[in-house]
Amino acid sequence: MRRGRTGRGWDAAPRRGRGGGRRTGGAAEGRATEESRDPAELAREICLRLLAARPRTRSELAAALRRRGIADNVAAEVLGRYAEVGMIDDAAFARAWVTSRHHGRGLARRALGSELRRRGVDPETVGEALRQIDTDTEAATARALVERRLRTTASGEPEAVVRKLVGMLARKGYPAGLAYRVVKEALAADARTADIAERLDVDALADVDVDGDAFADVAGPDVAAAGAASADAGVPADAFADVDAFPDADPDRSPR
Repeated sequence: MRRGRTGRGWDAAPRRGRGGGRRTGGAAEGRATEESRDPAELAREICLRLLAARPRTRSELAAALRRRGIADNVAAEVLGRYAEVGMIDDAAFARAWVTSRHHGRGLARRALGSELRRRGVDPETVGEALRQIDTDTEAATARALVERRLRTTASGEPEAVVRKLVGMLARKGYPAGLAYRVVKEALAADARTADIAERLDVDALADVDVDGDAFADVAGPDVAAAGAASADAGVPADAFADVDAFPDADPDRSPR
C-alpha cells in the first residue's frame, strides 16, 4: 500500500494558497514593489550592494543600473553624487587594479590597459595608472615568470621550451622583443638549457613590438606555425630558423 505524505520533511506536499493553487505571488509582488519604489532610491541600493562586494568603475555601475531598468538621467544623478563623495573613483580603481594584477598575475602594461578599457575606464586615466609600471619593473616581472616556469619546462624539447615560455609572456601582454630577450637570458643562466640559448637568435626580434593576440600564436602547435604568425605580424620568419637546429631533440617525442 502506498504511504501517504506526512506533510513534513522531504515528502511534504506543496503549499497552496487560499484559492487552492500554489503560491506564486512572491516574485510578482517583489517586482511590483520594486517598480513602485523611487527610482533614485532603488539605484542607490543597487550601487551600494555592488560596491559592497568589490570596487566598481562608473561604467560598470551604469551598465548594472541600465540592466535593472533605471533611466539614464536617474543613473547619472546617482552616480555623479557617489563620485562627488568618493564612493566611485575610476582613477583609484585603475591604480589598484594595475598594482594587484601586475604583482599578483604578472600581467604586462598592454594586458592591464586592455582590461581597464573593457571596464569603461577612459584612456587618459588608464595611461596614468600604467605609469606605475616602468620598463625595468615590467622586465623584472617577466624574468621572474620565466624563471618560475622554467623549473618545470626545462626538460622538454628545445622547441617546446621556447614556445611555452614565449607564449606564456605573450598571453600576459609582454611585447615580442622583451619576451625573447628575457627567455634567452633565463635559458642562458640555467645550466640545463644554456645550449638552447646559444642557438636562439633573437637579434631580429629585439626591437619588435607586435599585437598581443598575434604574438600569442607562437604558442601554437609547431614552430612553422609560429613563424608564419609572427611573419604576418611583422616578425622576421628567419628568427625561428635556429630553433630547428637545437641538438639532442628526439623527433619522436611530442611537446608537452
